[in-house]
Amino acid sequence: MTDAHDRVLDRLLQLARDRYGARAEQLHAGDDLYAALQIDSMEAMDLLTALEETFDVEIPDYELQEVRTLSSIAEIVRQRLP
Repeated sequence: MTDAHDRVLDRLLQLARDRYGARAEQLHAGDDLYAALQIDSMEAMDLLTALEETFDVEIPDYELQEVRTLSSIAEIVRQRLP
């Protein structure tokens, strides 16, 4: 993984911990976002919106439709960084 990927992943994990507390304490890069946090698609979109705002990027919803792992989400964000 790259430094940028790790930075995005670390921030995603922190955002999840801030929002979901105990449910997010043991998150890992390969975890399924929905299963690990026990969230629905609306809660996932809220988390992803916060990530977009944090890194000042915009990710079309269609790019995230099949993405499930935290690492995959971080990679999509990393690709959008300048």
